[in-house]
Amino acid sequence: MITSVEAQLLEAFDLQDGDRIVTFLTRDRGQVRGVAKGARRKYSRFAGQLQPLAKVKVTWFEKEGRDLVRVSGVESVRPSTRLLDELEDILLTSYLAEHVQTFVQENESAELVYRLLDSTVEALIAGSGSKPAARELRRQIATRRFEVWMLRLAGVFPELGECPGCGRDLVLGDGAVLPASADGFYCVECAGGAGALGGGAGDDDRVAPGALAVPPGVMALLHRFGHARLEELIEQPPPPEHLALIEKIASRIRRTFLQHELKSYGVMRRTLGTG
Repeated sequence: MITSVEAQLLEAFDLQDGDRIVTFLTRDRGQVRGVAKGARRKYSRFAGQLQPLAKVKVTWFEKEGRDLVRVSGVESVRPSTRLLDELEDILLTSYLAEHVQTFVQENESAELVYRLLDSTVEALIAGSGSKPAARELRRQIATRRFEVWMLRLAGVFPELGECPGCGRDLVLGDGAVLPASADGFYCVECAGGAGALGGGAGDDDRVAPGALAVPPGVMALLHRFGHARLEELIEQPPPPEHLALIEKIASRIRRTFLQHELKSYGVMRRTLGTG
């Protein structure tokens, strides 16, 4: 069976005999893995088309019982060349792609994840000609929103509305607490009585060790992530310290669920000197 669809390239790595294994994200099939024959050869028809996070029209032949499809053609729809100029963006492309490969299955619809990745890459490319400070802020907003939404679409990110303990409104209240267990956002009173908050120091002296205090502004931003378009967030950017705390929140939830951290996240932090 021959299939031709729009897709986003997640990964490509070398195989023997000049071939490459490629992984695409598709709307209807989730992840699709295939072999691009001769992709490493000098005059390959795939030359310049297998860029990380590029949007392409891919054609493949699928044989029943085979795990890998055979990729016969790749046509560029939106190249990602402008994301390969700076080290920060190169590392970020791997980080975004690893999220998708971790949380999206094969042969399952991935429409919402596809749209999330697409809008994130569009925003990053749009900022590639900006001044360094503006580009970095855009990068941070796009990445934090992507992290939260990926966890939300995977059914992992806790609900924001009410405290699970007492029903208090957390978005319009005095902030919240994310315990070390990362099982939900609680009000300060309920988190203090939960008892299972061991670990490092919190940011609020009312919060037990190991818990993250989440101030009202960050709760409001998390809520805003769920309703505002990415470009709206960029036009009215949140404070950098709020974005930094959301990075910690997303990392804790992700690490607790997976029982390990994404490899690309550690590489990115070590390489950029932020970890």
